[in-house]
Amino acid sequence: MMMLQNLQSNFSFLVLIFCIQLLMVIVFCVDNYSRGDFPPGFVFGAGTSAYQVEGAAFEDGRTPSIWDTFAHAGFSGGANGDIACDVYHKYKDDVQLMVDTGLEAYKFSISWSRLIPGGRGPVNPKGLQFYNNYIDELISHGIQPHVTLLHSDLPQALEDEYGGWLSRKIVKDFTAYAEVCFKEFGDRVMYWTTINEANIYAIGGYDYGFTPPGRFSLPFVVNCSRGNSSTEPYMVVHNTLLAHSSAMELYRRNFKSTQRGFVGFNIYGMWFVPYSNATVDVIAAQRANEFYTGWILNPFVFGDYPSIMKKAAGARIPTFTTYEAKLVKGSVDFIGLNHYITVSVKDRPSSIEKHSRDFGVDMAAEVSLEALAADQYPVMPSGLYELLEYLKEAYGNLPIYIQENGQKTLRNGTLNDTSRIEYLHAYIGSVLDAVRNGSNTRGYFAWSFLDGSELLGGYVPSYGFYYVDLDDNELRRYPKLSAYWYANLLKGKEVQFSKLRTN
Repeated sequence: MMMLQNLQSNFSFLVLIFCIQLLMVIVFCVDNYSRGDFPPGFVFGAGTSAYQVEGAAFEDGRTPSIWDTFAHAGFSGGANGDIACDVYHKYKDDVQLMVDTGLEAYKFSISWSRLIPGGRGPVNPKGLQFYNNYIDELISHGIQPHVTLLHSDLPQALEDEYGGWLSRKIVKDFTAYAEVCFKEFGDRVMYWTTINEANIYAIGGYDYGFTPPGRFSLPFVVNCSRGNSSTEPYMVVHNTLLAHSSAMELYRRNFKSTQRGFVGFNIYGMWFVPYSNATVDVIAAQRANEFYTGWILNPFVFGDYPSIMKKAAGARIPTFTTYEAKLVKGSVDFIGLNHYITVSVKDRPSSIEKHSRDFGVDMAAEVSLEALAADQYPVMPSGLYELLEYLKEAYGNLPIYIQENGQKTLRNGTLNDTSRIEYLHAYIGSVLDAVRNGSNTRGYFAWSFLDGSELLGGYVPSYGFYYVDLDDNELRRYPKLSAYWYANLLKGKEVQFSKLRTN
């Protein structure tokens, strides 16, 4: 606490130094832009998710999710969301911080197990009241709510009952949950995302086991106790697509004409580049993009999985029936895109010959993921630009909302996060470049608004505009320099940063 008081007392000095730094670098090559450079209707915001910031994990009828179980088993850096940032009790104060930052929109998720504790059945009145109050508070301050229905926190009750996303039963239960949300909140919520990062949810949770529910099998991960890495990721994605399209069909049939909202689906979008100029590596990078991105987008646009995936996975990847293909195709109003890094790819043809196969072996490519483990991400905004160009050309220029993008730093109490400003300035600039080149990107949400509990690393990494002092009983929030920088952008001031973009 004393450290933060000292930081706060010296903060005006830090701001002064930062402003001087910005003035000094005008002599260098600087990319300048302002809020007014973006087209009418383009929205800027920031985001969080329920388990990462809400807290109150055992209050007012909420039951555990698979993320609770995963965290309490010692994963997520040994951290959990039992208290987190206590947004459940502090949401009004946080909305005022959003106003101070100039947010036009805010992306958050609903805790399914808070709203419907059994996963199905009765709605929890306390949970319903909380989300109604939260949404009303945002709207009363002119902030547009963007709501995600599932952000890695499936009710543990459904996981225990039938295996969660491994069973087709999830389609009915997810659709019923979505119906409750559309009915109760849809008069005020115009933008819905059904499922967050379905591709990484399947790979991380069912192939390598580093995200909830932590399933995997030999030989892909050692010390495994449950799961089938060869088949389960494909089954999970298939069921998420069916659940989403079922919810979308319900929305279009019962709610679209009166609520006039939009329903989308979120993917984690790394951009893959060849390790070398060798033709095999160039083809491997193209293949990786199809596996990670086409796995989700091909069914939405063309009604089936990429042929290269079907050939590699064979009978292990489920087949859409004629009815299912028709239901899935065209069932998105927009794509939510989470992007952080660009990675290099080498061809790995020998993996094709292996008897034991999973998603990674099927892809026949070696992906360099060192950037994910680094304390900070490399600043490579050209990757986001090229990814947006790829989506435009390959998938008919669907509407896109960038729902997560931000710089990771170590959570050490500093408010002087110039590396985050450098990252955000470069990547938002690349979005502007893509929009000017015809990309149908309609919004940008920085990750994240608060320093919360991250899925990978718990409270060790930091992404937020606001530092949350976990040692303070009041969990006080402190704005970082990046919060002031983002506020300047959203309030119409021209923004700049000293370092050149790294391509």
